[in-house]
This record gives sequence, C-alpha cells and structure tokens, in this order.
Amino acid sequence: MYLVENPVLQRELLTNLRANRGFVLMLVYQMALASVLLVAYPSGQRVDLSTDSSAALQLVDFFFLGQYILASLMAPTFAAGAISGEKERKTYEMLLASPLHPWAIVIGKMVASLTHLAVLIIASLPIIMLALPLGGVSIWEVLAAYLWLVISVILFGSIGLACSCGFRRTASSLVVAYLIILPLVILGAMFWRGLASAGNVRLNLIVFVLPPIYLTISALLCQWTARRLLYPPDVGSEGKDVIDLEEESRNAVGMIIQRDQFPDRLFAPPRRTALMRDDANPVYDKEIHAELFSQGTLMLRLVIQISMLLAIPLMAFFLFIWPEYSPWYISYVLVFNILVAPVFSSGSLTSERERQTLELLLTTQLKPWQIIWGKLLAGFRVSYVLTMFLMWPMVLAFVLGFTVYGSNWMAVIAFFAIVFVAAVFNSVSAMLCSALSKKTSVAMLASYSILIVIYFLPAAAWYIGGNVTNSQEVMGVLKDISIASPLMTSFWVPLDSNMLRELSDPSRGNGGEWLVVGLYFLVTGVLISICLGVIATILGNRWGMTGR
Repeated sequence: MYLVENPVLQRELLTNLRANRGFVLMLVYQMALASVLLVAYPSGQRVDLSTDSSAALQLVDFFFLGQYILASLMAPTFAAGAISGEKERKTYEMLLASPLHPWAIVIGKMVASLTHLAVLIIASLPIIMLALPLGGVSIWEVLAAYLWLVISVILFGSIGLACSCGFRRTASSLVVAYLIILPLVILGAMFWRGLASAGNVRLNLIVFVLPPIYLTISALLCQWTARRLLYPPDVGSEGKDVIDLEEESRNAVGMIIQRDQFPDRLFAPPRRTALMRDDANPVYDKEIHAELFSQGTLMLRLVIQISMLLAIPLMAFFLFIWPEYSPWYISYVLVFNILVAPVFSSGSLTSERERQTLELLLTTQLKPWQIIWGKLLAGFRVSYVLTMFLMWPMVLAFVLGFTVYGSNWMAVIAFFAIVFVAAVFNSVSAMLCSALSKKTSVAMLASYSILIVIYFLPAAAWYIGGNVTNSQEVMGVLKDISIASPLMTSFWVPLDSNMLRELSDPSRGNGGEWLVVGLYFLVTGVLISICLGVIATILGNRWGMTGR
C-alpha cells in the first residue's frame, strides 16, 4: 500500500527522474565504470583462459569494487536531503500535517532517493557482461555481487535518510552521513578484496550473512525516522530558527562546546561583548560569531566525536605500531577535511542569495576582497582547526620514533604543509562553487565532485595501474597525473634517516620524491590563485551591476 498509493513517492519520482541531471549522472556513471573496465581488461595479444582465469577474476573484482565505491559516495547525496530539504523549502510542516502515515513518508522518500542508484546499477549490467566471456566467473557470483551492492545501497540510504531527519540543514546531514558511511565503505572494500581468492567463503557471506544484518540495521533506522516524524521535536522551526547556544550546551548529551575556553574558542569564538574595531572585517566578524553557529552545534559535536573515535585505532596502527605507514593516517586526515571544508564554505555566497541579502551585501561600502577574505577565512578557520585536532598525534608519534627514523622532522613539516595547502584549496574551491551556484546544496555537491575528481581519481588510477600493468612508462604518466592529489603526494614524502642528504643529492634516491612534493605545492598554489581570481571577477562584475 505504501508503494502503490504513495503521493510522496510519485511526486519525487516525477521531479527527480525527469530532471536533466539524472541523464547526465547516468552518462558520467557509465563512463566511469567503462573506464575501470577498459583499464583492467586483459591487454595481452594471447590470453589462455583455459589454464588461468585470474585475469577475469581480477577484472570482475575491480569492476564491482569501483561500482561499490561510486554507489556508496552517491547514496548519501540523494538521501541526506530528502527530509532536510523539506525543512529548507519550508514545506516540512505541510508534509507532517498531511494524512500520510509516517511510514509512507519514510518509504516514499527512501525509494525515491535510491531509484537513481537502482537505475544506474541496472544500467551497468551490459558492461559487466563483457567480462563474462573471459570465464572464471559464474553468473551466480555476479548475481551475488549485485545483491551485496543493492543491500549496501539500502543501508547507506537509510543512514542518509536518518541523518536528514535529525538535522535542519542538508549540509549538516550530508557530512554526518559521510562520516558514518566512510568506515563502512572502507571495511566493505577490504572485505571484497581480502576474500577475493576465497570465492566460496565470500559468496556465502554475501548471500546468507550480510543481507539479514544490513536489512535489519536499515529497518531499525527507518523505524527511528518514522517515529521522529510521528513525534517531531522540530515542528515550527522550518529549519530557519536561531538556537540559543547556552541553552543547547546545558541540554547537550556527550561532548559540550565551551566557546570561552581553549581549545573550543579556536573554532567557536565567544560572543562579542564589546564594540567591533574600526579596522575589523564586518563580514568575517558576522560569520564567525553568528552565521556559522546560528543553527546550533549538534553537527559540529557529532563531527568531532565521530572523527576522533575513528582516529583512535588509525593513529594506534599507522603512527605508533607501524609508523612507516603514516601516510595512510595523513590520508584519513585529508579525507576528513574534504568532508568538512565544503560544509562551512560552500554556503558562503549561496546562503546570502537564498536569504535574498546578496544585493544588500554588494551595495555596502565593502570591497570585493573584503567579502572574499571574510567569508573564506571564517569557513577555513573552523574546518582547519577541526582538522588540526587529528594532526597533533603526528608530532608525538615522530618524537617517540625519532631514534628509528632519524631526521623525520622534515617529513612532519611536509605532512603539516600538505594538509594546510589541501585545506586551503578545499575551502577556496567550495567558495568558488558557492559563487557559481544558486543553492547551497548544489554548491556542496559540486565541490565534492571537484575534490573527488582531483584527489581520488589519480589514486584509483595508480592502484588499478599497479595491479594490471608492469609498464614503467604507464606508471610514470600516472605519477605525473597525481601531482595535484595530496592523497598521493603524502605517499611520496620519504621516511628514512638520510632524507637531508638525499634531498641535497637527488641521485641518491629520494630527490625525485621531494620534487613531486614541491610540484604539488606549486600546482595547488596555482589552482588556488585561479579560483580566487575567478571569485573576485564574479563579485567584481556584480559590484559593477549595482552601480558602485
């Protein structure tokens, strides 16, 4: 009944599936999967499939791993704004006042959010059929892999829908959903690749063990969402109310942010009790004291607690037990900043447009660079301080391992510099998307897309290339492509006792790696300058349109 006669589902399907972005998304998704298949497809002139089917097995593993990662990244983007979008459009109370049962709303939003992914998954069938003639993979293994993919998407969608119901803004629900889903995606990828050789074990787990667990968790999350819709605690807010931070801190459960104490005041300065200085930037002062925290600190507290909870085992393994694998911990820090930076910077200009205050801001006596500097610094300050909370164990780890790694203080400086430059670029690119978009949700998705393309695609290409080819020329090209990715650059930082000597003499071994690190700073600096120039040009043109 909830599926056949569901006006929420019908309305969402009509508006979403007919949009142009749906066809563009299908094209991009198919091209991405086709590129994975093309790179991993056996390229030898003669392939003996009767005696060795490892090429076919590896091809199918890469295909489903790539599809799993892509689907997991897209599932929260569809579901995380399903209910919070109603709050932002001021239709939340109308939806609750309708005669629809809460379960009808939940099922309608859930199915409508995942329909895009269902269409994409079905459309990938012709691509995987190209790998079946290679042999070594049965049709039942392919069907089992698709079953695991479908139930994973359902789980990720239910997490995104629960976050969408719990937060007032799509940006907040999206970043919390990503932080929860990220470790699940990593564990799923490790499970898929780790049991690649144990075909029957992996097949039994996918068919008989994982579906009940995934579906039970999804049902519990949907039940919580339906109960929250039945007894909504946020009726009347419309997602636009201003929260009293002092009262919120008194009623908060778990971590409490105290804005007048260190280190909380680094990212959440206390309320102003005196007049603003004459030389102060009013845009920055307004953003850092009021705008960023007008909707409360619930999302911020959850982000800090989840990130620190995930960082504890990672820092234990990658910094203290196996410090030679410290770039993996830096990658986690970079991924955290990728998730957080767009939240605080992608709405810098679109929020003014949504409140219809952009023209008022542009007609003030503020110069364009003052607006850019104030908006950018406020969002960057919060995201970077949160990121630095995860970086302090790096210093302790390298101090404790100083006798083993000798001159590793240069590696510590390099890691901090990589994280800083990447954080600046993440905030600047998010602000550029905010200047080019009309809605905050569109700007955030655009910024995430840009960062994924620049950061993750080179890493994926390097990983696939290292498994399917031994050509040094190909790996050299992939290394050149990865210059703009801090995830890859962190792995080129040398970790040995002769770094200073080899830096002065590149022929000794590590000079080439330091050259790649230096090129990353140069390329990223150029990209940051270009983005700032485009933002200044956009504001300058609008400045001229106001007649000032």
